[in-house]
Amino acid sequence: MDTRLTNLDWSLIQSFLAVAETGSLSGAARRLNASQPTLGRHIKTLEETLGIELFHRHARGFELTRLGHDIQNYARRMEEAMAALALTAAGGETRLAGDVRIATSVFMAHHAMPGIIADIRAQEPDIHIDLVPSDASENLLFREADIAVRMYRPEQLDMVTKHLGDITLGMFATTGYLDRKGRPRAAEDLRLHDMVGYDANDDILREMRAMGIPAARDWFSVRCDNQSAYWELIRAGCGLGFCQRNIALATPGLEEVRVDFPLPVLPVWLTAHESLRHTQRISRVWTLLEAGLRPFVS
Repeated sequence: MDTRLTNLDWSLIQSFLAVAETGSLSGAARRLNASQPTLGRHIKTLEETLGIELFHRHARGFELTRLGHDIQNYARRMEEAMAALALTAAGGETRLAGDVRIATSVFMAHHAMPGIIADIRAQEPDIHIDLVPSDASENLLFREADIAVRMYRPEQLDMVTKHLGDITLGMFATTGYLDRKGRPRAAEDLRLHDMVGYDANDDILREMRAMGIPAARDWFSVRCDNQSAYWELIRAGCGLGFCQRNIALATPGLEEVRVDFPLPVLPVWLTAHESLRHTQRISRVWTLLEAGLRPFVS
C-alpha cells in the first residue's frame, strides 16, 4: 500500500469533513477555528494524496463529487473512531484537575450557571470550566461538551442521564404594564393584552394550544427566539410572558399573573458520556452541578 495513504495526516480528514458538511471554506474555517487558506491547502493536499477530485468548485461553494461522497462515509467512520479513542483515553484520567465543558440553554447560562460555576471554582480551583450557552443539542460523543444541563431528556446513545427535578413556570409582567393594561384572570383575557412570544420557535404556541387556548402567532405583539433577550423584553414592560418562577419572583418590578390554566414544567436533566461520567473531574463537577441546581428544581 502507498505509504502516503497509511501515513495520512488526520487534520486533512478533519478539514475535508468540515468543508463537506458546511459546503464552503468559510463555514469550515468557523467550525474548526482555522484560516481559509489553510483549509484550502488541506483539501488540495488530500486530493493530491488520494489522486482524486473530492469537490466541484462553484461560485456558491464546494460540492462533493461522487467519489467525494464515498470518501466522506469512510471519513465519518474515522471521525467516530477518533472520538471514541479520545473518550476512552479521557475516561482513564485520574487527576482532579483539568477542563470540563458544560453546555446548557442560553437562559440558564445567563441566569443560573454563573453562581454555580463560581462555587465550583471556589471548591475545585484546579478544575477549569468552559461554559457553552446553546439551545442546540451538543454532540457529547465528539466532546462538544463533557456535561449537558438540559430541559429535556437527551436521546443520544451511550449517555448517562439523571433527572434532577422540574422547574416551574409562571406568567409575568411588569407592575407598570399591569397598572396600565389591567391584570388578566382567565385565558380569554390574554387576547386583550400585549404578549411576548417566540418567533420561529413554536413551543409557546404548542403548549398554549395543548391547554385548550386557541393561541395564534399574531397574539404576540413582540417575538424573539433568544431566551435571554425574551426575558429582557418582559422586564422592559413589553407585555406578558412566561419565565422560570424562582428567577422571575426574585426580580424587582415584576408581578406574577395568576391565570386559570395550568402551566407546563421544565424537566432538568444532567447528561454525560458513559466513558467520561466517572472520571474524577467530571464526577466532581457533576456532583457540584447537582447541588447547585437543587434550588432551581422541585
